[in-house]
Amino acid sequence: MPLTRSFKETVRARVQRDPAFRAALLTEGVEALLSGDVETGKAVLRDYINATVGFEQLAAATGTPSKSLMRMFGPAGNPSARNLFSVIGELQKAAGVNLQVHTA
Repeated sequence: MPLTRSFKETVRARVQRDPAFRAALLTEGVEALLSGDVETGKAVLRDYINATVGFEQLAAATGTPSKSLMRMFGPAGNPSARNLFSVIGELQKAAGVNLQVHTA
């Protein structure tokens, strides 16, 4: 049975209407990176970026070309720590979220 909406459209719609979901998606992406699951973290953050600020606006905010950002968060991307934390910082600002790391 085919789906009536694509997954990305569904995520985008939910992110637009649900601030708690938006914050949880950003948190999930960063937590995946911190736990060492870089591929999942990049994929979640790519979906988050597409559903929120978009790569063009993020490029303007970070000073990194949008095509470079798209490559960084693509399957073969390998973002530097400087670029990655710059992006995470801008995403937090745009979302009005302040992520913190706590020991478990």
